[in-house]
Parts: sequence; structure tokens; C-alpha cells
Amino acid sequence: MKNNNKKRILVLNYEFPPLGGGASPVSYELAKGYAKLGNEVSVVTMGYKDLPNFEVKDGINIYRVKCLRSKKEICHPWEQLTYIISAKRFLKKHLQKNKYDICHCHFIIPVGVVALWAKKRFGLEYVITAHGSDVLGYNPRFKKLYPFLIGSWRKILDEAKKITTPSNFLKKEILKVYKSFDKDKIEVISNGIEEGKFKPMKKEKYILLVSRLFVNKGIQDFIEAIKDLDLKEWKVKIVGDGPYRDILEDMVVDYGLSDRVKFLGWVDNESEEMKNLYGRARVFVLPSHFENMNMTLIEAMQAGCAIIASDVGGNKEVIGDSGALYKVNDIIGLAESIKKMINQDDILFLRNGVRDRIKEKYNWDVVINNYVNLLK
Repeated sequence: MKNNNKKRILVLNYEFPPLGGGASPVSYELAKGYAKLGNEVSVVTMGYKDLPNFEVKDGINIYRVKCLRSKKEICHPWEQLTYIISAKRFLKKHLQKNKYDICHCHFIIPVGVVALWAKKRFGLEYVITAHGSDVLGYNPRFKKLYPFLIGSWRKILDEAKKITTPSNFLKKEILKVYKSFDKDKIEVISNGIEEGKFKPMKKEKYILLVSRLFVNKGIQDFIEAIKDLDLKEWKVKIVGDGPYRDILEDMVVDYGLSDRVKFLGWVDNESEEMKNLYGRARVFVLPSHFENMNMTLIEAMQAGCAIIASDVGGNKEVIGDSGALYKVNDIIGLAESIKKMINQDDILFLRNGVRDRIKEKYNWDVVINNYVNLLK
């Protein structure tokens, strides 16, 4: 997909910066990469509060359609439904005047509903990137909805030209639900990170967690794990927000950890504050109960943090042997991993290991080139 073969690419995603979690910056980086290579890229995403209805950023035409959404960091199923309705209404007019070569759709559900509709109505072929919760059975938060979605979900997959997943784990999860689906139609392309986005700085003795605050992110497990540990001079910084924050803050108070644990709320991922938080942290912990391919894990690895993570989903693929894994829900195992980290005078060997892994596997230039070849 070179300049002399420029494509017009339509990107659909209800999560696009500054909205959403890990899939949001992934879709942004891919769109930016397409535009940088000379392609014409348009994104149709959710509107939110005072965000402009249209803007051009990094060569991307960003259209925001009017939707119901109460919070920046989370989107409920009924709010996602308003995106489906509004995106269809917008595209009904937009696609009559604007022709695209391919649609890159993020999330099988809900966004795939729009992509399938656009294919049926306008003949626009689509590629889907799955991110986790859009795979049936993956997220317990949506377990009551999954049985009602199976028919539409399979139809969206059947009609796609290709499906990509960031991990082998998620590919297997799709095939576990749709056993007769052609496995060769699913291509594993990892998420990436911009070279040098986060850099190691002079390390300080604090443990960093970066997460949306839901029960499935396991922050409560981490708090349980440290309540009886001798943390010495070590501190804990928790970045993120969400519906579980009040409960987590109450736990910290109840366990007498208020002088050790600080909740920083939402911090802009592009800010100097975030770069400093990653850069100066000696240890990063990801205690999720399930995970596809967590971007904060890659960011912490690039920043030279020593890594502790639960052994779920894509975590094992990302870390390899360059960090410490513990069995999910094993509070004692997590506590032991933390204890070992904070009692080591020199954990440089772990930091060097994860940084080398980032250079080898998770560079955006490589990732975008893989997608460009796919979209051809």
C-alpha cells in the first residue's frame, strides 16, 4: 500500500481517543499509520460531551456521531446500541458521496453490526480486529447478553474478509465458540507501541498499576496481597478510574494502607505525567482475571519496569520469560512475587529482558506493515 497505490480506508470503532480503554489507542495508532503511508483515512466513532463532531488529526478525518455515553472510560451495552444507530444514520448519507476501498472494523460486537450493514447496502468489504470482550464467553460482565448475540456474531465473522487478533489466545477463544470457522481466516497481528514513547528514567521505589477500575482487573487482589507485607519504604501508585474505585479505596483505608497506596485517577496516556509514572516505576503489576493483550503491560515493559502479571490469556505471550507470572486469584503467589521484587537490590536483569522483548516483537512500524499487507 504505497503512495502510488493509495487506498481510501474507513475505520469504525465506538472507542477512539480520548474515549475507551486499550483498543482505543490501538485503533488510533493504526489509523495514523495508514495515513502516514499516504492513504486517505476516515474514522467514524462516538461523540462525547464537547468533543468536536469533525476534526482532522494526524492526517485522519475523524467523524463523531451523536450517541449516549455517560463516562469516558466505560461504555455500557445500551450506549453501544446508540452508536450502531447513529453510525448507520451517518454512513447512509456519507457512503453515498464517499467511496472507500476497504473498511477496518474494531470489535466484532457492536461495531461489526455496522460493518456488515455497510457491506450489504454499499458493497464495502471489511476486515475485523477482535479485542477481547467482543469474543463470546470472554468477559463475564456480558455473559447474559452472549446467548442473544451468537447468530449475529457468527454472521459478522462469516462475511468478513479477514479477522485479526492480537494474540494466539484470542484466536483460540474465537475457535472455541465457533468450532467450524475457518481458522486460516484469522490472522494474529500483535498490538504495538511507538518506539521511544516511554523511556526508563531513574527508578524510584514504587509499584505502579495502570487500569480501568473494574472488578475483573484484579486490583483488589493486589491490595489483599500487600496488606500483610513489609513494604519498607516502597509506595504504590494506581492510575485509572472506574465503577470499582470506591470499593478499592475503602479496602486501602480498612487495611491501614492509606500512607502507602495512592489513587491518581485518570491520567492522559500522552502526558509527561504518564511518561514519568512509567519511567520512574521500578515494578509494574497487572493482576487481571482475564486479558487479551494489555497495552499497559507493553508500555511498562518499554519503560524498563520489572513486571509481575497474572498468567491469563495473552499475558504469557507478551511477557514470555521476561517477567514474573503468578496463577490468577492466587493471592499468596502474588504476595510472594511482590516480596521477591521489593527485596532484590538489583532487578535490572528483568528490566533489560522486557525492553529487549519490546524491540523484537512490538514495534508499530512492523505491526502497521502487517496490517497494510492484509488490507491489500
